[in-house]
Amino acid sequence: MAMVASQTIDRVAVLTIDNPPVNGLGAAIRTGLDRAVGAALTDPGVDAIVIRGAGRLFSGGADIREFNTEKSRIEPVLTVLIDSIEAAGKPVIAAIHGSAMGGGLELALGCHYRIAAPGAKLGLPEVKLGLLPGAGGTQRLPRLVGIEPAIEIITSGDPVTAERALEIGLIDRIADGSLAEAGLAFAKEIVAAGKGPRPVSAMDHKLEAARARREILDDARRKAASRARGFEAPQVCIDAIAWSLDLPFAAGKEKEREAFLRLVGSDQSRAQQHAFFAERKAAKIPDLPPDTAPKEVRQAAVIGCGTMGGGIAMCFANAGIPVTVLESEPEALDRGLERIRSLYQGSVSRGRLDRKTADDRIALIEGTTSWQDLGNADLVIEAVFENMKVKEEVFSKLDQATRPDAILATNTSTLDVDRIARATTRPDKVIGTHFFSPANVMRLLENVRGQASSPETIATVMALGKRLGKVPVLAGVCDGFIGNRMLYAYSRQANFLLEEGALPHQVDKVLYDFGLPMGPFAMGDLAGLDVGWRVRQERAQSRPTNLRYSTIADKICERGRFGQKTGAGWYRYEKGSRTPIPDPEIETLIREVSKEQGIQRRKISDQEILERCLYPLINEGARILEEGIAIRSSDIDVVWIYGYGFPRYRGGPMFHADTIGPTIVHDAMVRLHETHGDWLEPAPLLAELARSGKRFRDL
Repeated sequence: MAMVASQTIDRVAVLTIDNPPVNGLGAAIRTGLDRAVGAALTDPGVDAIVIRGAGRLFSGGADIREFNTEKSRIEPVLTVLIDSIEAAGKPVIAAIHGSAMGGGLELALGCHYRIAAPGAKLGLPEVKLGLLPGAGGTQRLPRLVGIEPAIEIITSGDPVTAERALEIGLIDRIADGSLAEAGLAFAKEIVAAGKGPRPVSAMDHKLEAARARREILDDARRKAASRARGFEAPQVCIDAIAWSLDLPFAAGKEKEREAFLRLVGSDQSRAQQHAFFAERKAAKIPDLPPDTAPKEVRQAAVIGCGTMGGGIAMCFANAGIPVTVLESEPEALDRGLERIRSLYQGSVSRGRLDRKTADDRIALIEGTTSWQDLGNADLVIEAVFENMKVKEEVFSKLDQATRPDAILATNTSTLDVDRIARATTRPDKVIGTHFFSPANVMRLLENVRGQASSPETIATVMALGKRLGKVPVLAGVCDGFIGNRMLYAYSRQANFLLEEGALPHQVDKVLYDFGLPMGPFAMGDLAGLDVGWRVRQERAQSRPTNLRYSTIADKICERGRFGQKTGAGWYRYEKGSRTPIPDPEIETLIREVSKEQGIQRRKISDQEILERCLYPLINEGARILEEGIAIRSSDIDVVWIYGYGFPRYRGGPMFHADTIGPTIVHDAMVRLHETHGDWLEPAPLLAELARSGKRFRDL
């Protein structure tokens, strides 16, 4: 039960927010805190007030589940509560441990003094939900710490440590020893020194210098436009910080509130809130028995020390898990381990890691060429050539070389996990763990359960994903699983558009302007065109189909153009540069293919490109849902946000479909199907949503 406990110790009222798990500032807590503060202010036996949190943190902020609900309007609303605390006639001290985030930090800013435990984190992450701090944060923080630190904290949404907070003036001191005792002692010290309330809203000295340096704001806007391209909230946050320079506190806070209410109802904010909850839902597997305990992974192994295998090994080392990497030849192993050392050295050179941490992680990675050295592994991940026969041979050897209870995982991006499992005597211990490249950077982990994968095996890889700092999503077995299966639908249409009249740079620009980090052709050059070429060759042998795909990409690969790594692919690249340059040779090749296919090239609009690429992507997502390959439509959104860079401010492809309306997508697919054939037949689920007026989120 949410409550605020009150205790008076040595004439100090200690108010404790107790609302597990994150001490959210919901209606019950706001009401309780308001009453407790009021009682302390009228109590002649109280000289000062300390506000702290129970459990593991001070406060995680407002309860976003209350946004746009009646509960959010129950008095006192958060901004009124904070104003009343700041107006208190007795000094109020915030004692912060764990973290003070969002509204939790805004509450602390409304207090007159702040003390924090060592290592505590303080931040305003609202921008990550498409919002700005809406309870005075954009007006108080610049007054307390100055414009530049405030811009960084508010527009990045990233927390600062207590140590950094002390450096910039966000807190007054760091507790030595028990925070409870230090907070009480600090309050008594303030009273003994005759110090009274010190409202942040009345501070102005740190704003004076910034008023003469307006270029700070211009620089911030340029950086935000680059770092958060397409996002609305960071720019509005900078506008709000500028109000602290130009307006009295009350007027600035009023404009902040207006901006907050405008953003909270926007499509972008709804999309980012959806993404926030979708990531958390993805960890919940409805058909997994609730008492299923994951296997503890104390020792891991990776088969293959190429780019992918080495990156996966780094994921384990970064999480503090010892890992053995197996390669078939000593020379290949040496190259792989050297690549790993080089990547860590790069992180040290850029200041992202200290030397000791890098050395400690490198020490956790051991190389071998002997299968016998895998006997202690609790979990093994195979990351070899994307070929079914090769993978079956590897799993047959793993079955013999590892303990019977070891989990055997495949990093395949497309192949049949059930068939791979049949190469072992323990199919219940076999599962897919599809890392995205570069594995040590990309956060998505697409786990693929086979028909025989046990609950323990599934629970283990889902828990392992979190431990590795990934966002794990569970998928079923099919060609390409969730992400790559949808990518095929997207890239097929992009290629067909080239045959019909478009050019690579036109298609890429449309998708880039939509919000993707790059279009399909620039992305192909970055990933390496030979990878997809091998997959298509493997598919043609093992899964023949009568449905046509464009041969342009194959013809490019036949010329030895594999993308950036060869200096030429869909585009050409100057030596040492990653900037794609349209290539007349490719334009000529595309026109030749159009002629071979008997296609009369035509002018293709940007709108057609957008619809032809995105609507088939959504349509394939609908098929994946109806087949049970994905548990929820929101899981598909998580895959595409974290694995393919789908703009978070659009919420993922399925949320985007809900935003524009499934009926619009369905009707467009009907038209495309009539014109272009079988690939574009509307999915039955999409047709049903169009008939019923429901959306994917209603399923």
